[in-house]
Amino acid sequence: MNHIGNDAARDAVRRVHNAGSAQPGQAGAVQAGARNGGDHERIDRRGRDPKHGGLQRVLEQQLGAMRFTTDAAQSRGAALEALCARGLDCVPLPGRGRTVERWSALAAVAACDLSLVKLYEGHTDALAILAELHASGLAAPGQRWGVWAAEPPHQKVAAVPEGNSTHSSALNSARSGVRDVPPENAGTGSVLRLEGVKPWCSGAALLTHALVTVSRYGEPVLAAVELAQPSVHISDGGWNAIGMAATGTSEVCFDGALAVQVGAAGAYLARPGFWHGGAGIAACWYGCAAEIAAVLRAHVVRRNEAHACAHLGAADAQLAAAGALLRETAAWIDRYPRADAMRRAMRARLAVEDAATSVLAHATRALGPGPLCTDLHFARAAADLPVFLRQSHAERDAASLGEALRNPPDAPDPLDLHGSPDRLDPLACEGPDRQWRLASL
Repeated sequence: MNHIGNDAARDAVRRVHNAGSAQPGQAGAVQAGARNGGDHERIDRRGRDPKHGGLQRVLEQQLGAMRFTTDAAQSRGAALEALCARGLDCVPLPGRGRTVERWSALAAVAACDLSLVKLYEGHTDALAILAELHASGLAAPGQRWGVWAAEPPHQKVAAVPEGNSTHSSALNSARSGVRDVPPENAGTGSVLRLEGVKPWCSGAALLTHALVTVSRYGEPVLAAVELAQPSVHISDGGWNAIGMAATGTSEVCFDGALAVQVGAAGAYLARPGFWHGGAGIAACWYGCAAEIAAVLRAHVVRRNEAHACAHLGAADAQLAAAGALLRETAAWIDRYPRADAMRRAMRARLAVEDAATSVLAHATRALGPGPLCTDLHFARAAADLPVFLRQSHAERDAASLGEALRNPPDAPDPLDLHGSPDRLDPLACEGPDRQWRLASL
């Protein structure tokens, strides 16, 4: 691991020390911790200070020291723990003016390893969700979070409120971590009992906590659960993938596990940040595709082959277009942080998915079987990327975007702008008659 500077090291040691000295609460109760907006602000200030090198530079240095020689999930769990211990999980929150920096961090981790970014993205997404739903105090230093929201038909985890008289101490502990809860978020901080099986839980045996979508009397709610409970059982089955094997994905059975409700019913899907996080997944796809294209470029630099150059040129055009759209999408989210970003996010996801699929095809056709058989990093990325891309719903997502485009979008709320209302972005005008018109140059 590389040296990351005395200030950053002291911050990391302080966070780990504070986590170790925290008093444990009742089993299953999510302990209120010291992590809040201040951690993000501290990293943000350091990122602006050239003498610290910025979060992105420090993160890339740390990632450069990582080499994964196996697909053992424990190695990715240890890597995530190392990144968190050094404060490198404190990426800027989406919609706060630095979304592109957040996505750049995701892309950098994805270029290193897709299984690692699956855990890293889930952890940073959980912190963003907690912040958006006014529950940042539920996360403490030393914790590693996941977001488990897969819900196949007829397979939902049921949540039943726990009686206050029986577990009042757990309830008080949980509520103490929920700060500035708006009145409309009734139910936030309630202690729940979880029953059922949640499929496709990435990092199940590697994480300390998870945000889990559950059903409370038929209403969808989000629950924060501590995983070190006897009533949380991790299954060995349900995940037989070759690609993304190192994510440690498993089924998790909740047998009366204690959890804490986060947000009001339906808040997980209704919040603006849902689509911010969905677009962030595309940044992960982009990061891996860019790394694959870099291998192709290195080959072309060594050997001047006309067909390989053609493949590289096509891959470059795809990546440049996808990267430009990601930057535009990030800027739009920062400008309209409370607006419905569904169209923007879906458009970015579909475009980056196409680009990543195309780049992988160009690289493997140009390079042949050599790197697929001898270069472990390249071979793993080539196996992982198609699996990760299937987090997209392909034509179903394209159909959803097309359906949304049938109706004109709502006009942005002037109060939602991070600038003067009279300085509107021409690219944000999405009326049907000017959908694809270029801005005046």
